Order: sequence, then structure tokens, then C-alpha cells
Amino acid sequence: MSESVSILMLGHNKAEYTRRSLDALLHSTLRPLQVVLVNNGSTDHTATVFDDFRQRAESQGVRVDVLNLPGISSAITGRNQGMALLKGAYWTFLDNDVCVRSRTWLERLRAVLAADPKIGVVGPKLVYPLAPHDIQCAGCAITPAGQVIFCGRGEAHANPVWNVRRECQTLISACWMMPAHVATAAGELDEQFSPVQFEDIDYCYRIRELGYRCVYEPAVEMYHFENVTTGHTGALNYPYLTVKNGLKFKTQWKHRFEHEGGPLAWEWLPIASVKIEDVPAELELLP
Repeated sequence: MSESVSILMLGHNKAEYTRRSLDALLHSTLRPLQVVLVNNGSTDHTATVFDDFRQRAESQGVRVDVLNLPGISSAITGRNQGMALLKGAYWTFLDNDVCVRSRTWLERLRAVLAADPKIGVVGPKLVYPLAPHDIQCAGCAITPAGQVIFCGRGEAHANPVWNVRRECQTLISACWMMPAHVATAAGELDEQFSPVQFEDIDYCYRIRELGYRCVYEPAVEMYHFENVTTGHTGALNYPYLTVKNGLKFKTQWKHRFEHEGGPLAWEWLPIASVKIEDVPAELELLP
């Protein structure tokens, strides 16, 4: 149990993305102790996808807990309730639009954390699922003005700049791993950012406030469709939430990021939206 891994996934509709993510999860070389699936008021066949995965995963010795929330809760509330069920020594967040690319991802992320007790959270290189698999996010930076930067976004996944393990100001929770004792010390995600946006950036800063570091690990690659989990949910005014919660984050953490030496400015590269029907049924797997 001392090295066991639990995985948490939240799903609100987008069942076909969820199915692809869970199918890919079974390509992992390490079988997690537990997978917690939170069905956040889905009205499509997400429940069926979860049940199908539970049968297949449990036949391979993986415990699967499904939490069905009555009606739609905020993504933050759903994650907080799911976190309360995690049993492993390492807790992994995995969005339902992220698919395994590196089959040894769990072992490698866990090894980074185990090697240095001052690392509180580690995240992989996220790449787009369409060839040539450019980078979606290689860790994050925060400008002195509080703007969030997805490092490497739109650049070649083999770019040597983004192939070095490094400490970063923050990560996104589409895929990351934390020691359970660090997450327990940090507590729940902050409900002031409900329903979603900036809660993960805030959480990294809270972990760092406890004296731990955030680390980007390029030896692990995962496919990310980007903004499927929340950005394409019609009930959410995503641009409004980004501005509203961004202001909350800036107010809360400007005393840190203003003096961290982050990049002065950055412009988002225009990236075409990747749809599930455009992606090959079999994605390339790496060791």
C-alpha cells in the first residue's frame, strides 16, 4: 500500500471522450489500486461507460468506485467529493479528455515524487492527439501581471526546450499526481472558484505555500483533446468564468507571482479544435 496509486476522473456528459480515456487507461503498465469515477449529473450514457469500465477493470484487480451525483454539481464540488474516496498513497487527477500515450506514466510520475519529498505535485507533457502531436501544455508559468501561460503550447513535441524536467510555477489538473499526504495537507479545492477555472492553479500555489514544489516531467506524454471536459459545456460561460476567477486568483496570489520572475508577456497561438471523430481509433503508445 505504501506505493499504491489512486486515480480520480470526473465526467459530465462527453461519454465518448470518457470511453476513449478509460479504454486507454487500461494500456497502463501499472495497475492502480483504485479508480474513482464521479458522474456529475450526466444525461448521456456516461453511466453505462462507467459501469462497463468497472467490470473490465475489476476483472484485472483494480478497485473502481463510482460516485453518482444527483444533478449537476460544480466540477470543484465533484472533485472534492471524489477526493474523499481516494485510498492510495499517491493521488492522480485525470480528465476525461486525456488519453494514455506513455504506458509507464504512473510509474514514472510516482518515481519523480518518491525521489524527492519536497515535490508536491508532478505533471506530464500534454500533447494533441493529432499527428504530429504538438505540445498542448508543458507545465505553466504565471506572468508578473497574473496571466497564465501554457508553456510550449503549439510547439513541436520534440522541441528540446520542453524535454527537460524542471520546476514550474504551476500545472493544470488535466493530469497530475500528488502524494496523498500533500493533498491532505492542502485540503479540498477552493469552492470560491466554482463551478470551474483557476481552482487547479490556486491549488498548486497552496501546495507551494506549504513548502513543496511543482515539477513538469517530459518523459511522460499524455494526449489531451483540450477544453472538452469544461470548455465545451454549454451551461458554462467559459470566457466569463476565466476572467472572474482569474481576478480572484490574482487578488489571492499576487504577493507571490509578482516577484517570481515569470515571463513578462505571452500570446496564445491559435490552435484548431480537435474533435474525437478526427482522431484515429488507435493512438500511438509509447513505453
